Amino acid sequence: MRDLTAAQWRALRPMLERVRPRTGRGFADFERSFAGVVFRLRTGVPWRDLPPRFGPWRRAWALHRRWARLGVWDALLAGARAARRPDLAEVFLDGTVVRAHQKAAGQKGAAKPSAARAAA
Repeated sequence: MRDLTAAQWRALRPMLERVRPRTGRGFADFERSFAGVVFRLRTGVPWRDLPPRFGPWRRAWALHRRWARLGVWDALLAGARAARRPDLAEVFLDGTVVRAHQKAAGQKGAAKPSAARAAA
């Protein structure tokens, strides 16, 4: 999995400066933490399994959590959309399967006929 390139950082820096909160204590190594968040979102690894090159996993997790609470990620995505359409390689599609309740899945003997069907 690739990290952010110098060209990607140059493109992101103006957007990050516009949406980055000015309050609170800043992170000592912001770029490593931000790259860790991007890596985690690309790969889906648990926070604790972030590679050491991104610094402590708690720092990346705290950045993600704080920015999610403040709406920074939404503002960053809106800025990327305004600048250009996101590249399809960077768009995350969720492939989660949502299971229905066992009674809705056609389990034998679980479903009762409706009153309207019984009357017809």
